[in-house]
Order: sequence, then C-alpha cells, then structure tokens
Amino acid sequence: MAQTCLNDEPFDATIEGTSIGGLVFTKFALRNLRAATTPRTLRHENHKTDHLFMSIVLSGHVRANQYDRSSTDRVGDFSIRDTNTPWTIEHSGYSEVLAIGIPRERLEESLGSARLFAGVTVGGDLPTATLTRSFLSNLLSLGDRLTPQVAESLVSTGLDLIVASLAERLAQEVRQPVRDSVVMQRAQAYIEANLHDPSLDPPRLAAATGVSLRRLQLLFGAQGRHISDWIWHRRLEAAAKRLADPGCLHMPLGTLAYGCGFMSQSHFSRRFKERYGLGPRDYRQRALSRAAE
Repeated sequence: MAQTCLNDEPFDATIEGTSIGGLVFTKFALRNLRAATTPRTLRHENHKTDHLFMSIVLSGHVRANQYDRSSTDRVGDFSIRDTNTPWTIEHSGYSEVLAIGIPRERLEESLGSARLFAGVTVGGDLPTATLTRSFLSNLLSLGDRLTPQVAESLVSTGLDLIVASLAERLAQEVRQPVRDSVVMQRAQAYIEANLHDPSLDPPRLAAATGVSLRRLQLLFGAQGRHISDWIWHRRLEAAAKRLADPGCLHMPLGTLAYGCGFMSQSHFSRRFKERYGLGPRDYRQRALSRAAE
C-alpha cells in the first residue's frame, strides 16, 4: 500500500481497535493522508484476505475510488472496501472512521460478488443504514460486557442489518435481474430477523420487502422454493442449531420452540422429527454427546 500526504500540512493519526464476537472493530482518526493500492502493489505484497471492510464515517469526510466508482462519504455514510482489488482513499481534513472486518463469504453469499457493492456509498439517511449504524455503535460500546455467546449472536444480527442496508441501497439503481436478487436477499434477511414471530407469513413478508405477494412467489419459485416452506425450513434449521449449542442447554424445549416461531411444542416436535428423523430431545442429546467426545 502506498501512503502519502495530500499537501504540506502535518499528518497525524491514531488507531484504536477491539474484537467483539469474532469481528474486529478499528477506529481511525486521520488527517492529510492518501492511501492507495494498485495491481502492482497487490501482486508484490501478496496480502489477499478473506475479509471485506465496512467503513463508517464518524466525522469529517472521506473520498474514495474503487471498481470505477468515485464517492465522497460524509458523516453517517458507510461503504464496503475490497482490499483485494485496487482502491484509493483520501482524508484531506480531519476525519474519524470506524472500520469493521467482515467475512467476505457472509456478504457475498447474500449479495453476490463484492464487485456489485464495494465502493457504493450507503447514505446515512436510509432507514436501514440508520438502524445499522446505531446497532453497531451500541454493540461497540457494550462489547466488553457481553459473554462470548451473546456477542456472537449480536454480531450475527449486525451482519444481517448490514446486508439489509446494502440491499436497500442497491435496489435504488440496479438492473432487473440484480434487483430481483436484492429483493430475495432482503426477503431472506427479514425471515432471519423474524423467525421467532409465529405471525410471519408470505403476505407479511411481501409487504416488508416492498413487492407484491405474486411477485415474491414468482421469485421464490424461480429458485424451486415455496415461501411458506422456506420459512419453516429456516425455523427448523435454527432450532437444530440451538439444540446442538451447549450455550442453549438451559433452554427448555418449549421455550426453544416458541423462540423459533412454533405455536406449540407438539407442533415443533412433529415437524422436527419429520425433518431430522429424531425428536428434539433425542437430537439434542446426540448432538451434545458428539460434541463432548
């Protein structure tokens, strides 16, 4: 990476970092800096990473360029940086930025290749961006008071919010095939965030994603899925994950069932056995026994 001053004024910088639930949060305070990578420096340094980096502007402004996209991010805005490809960032005046390392796979499995969204400014005035920024700020301030299990769970929620924010931003300008993909990812993110709610159904999901029920049915059908079946599929997977988690051992089966959106424990037990071949209690015992071996 090449780093230079933009002018004759003094350069200064401070860096603070911490890790919460497997994510690394780094706060930069910078003045008078231009940082850039080129294809040549990327080949020379050979520092490919399996992470993308979310950059939230806390004060000042940041000019950036990546994938032929030029932007000026201001307070409250955020962007995703892909450090495996050439990029340029400029801090002309004083600015503060919060950078968060995010597993590349987590974003790309929901939104497609980073080329589609890296370098796109997500405006701080978008509702999902406001919610995401507030959530991550609170997570950072309370991170040292959280147990590892709770921290990981909250980080997962934070990642869902980041995906939802990017999806909302991309939906403003992309072509129809990509727009359909964004709608699907928004629908899936909404399902994940509301699995606990037994009232979650196709009409509500369509309203939440801003498309007609018919359109959403067609999009799910193109992937060989029915909306209701997919909701139950994800509820069962979430329940199986909790049953196999030692951190959830204290949770009675009924509480676990209701927390995954099932109306009754008997309904949960029947559907779970149909899917996994074992009742929830036996599945938990087998999973925890294997984990202890």
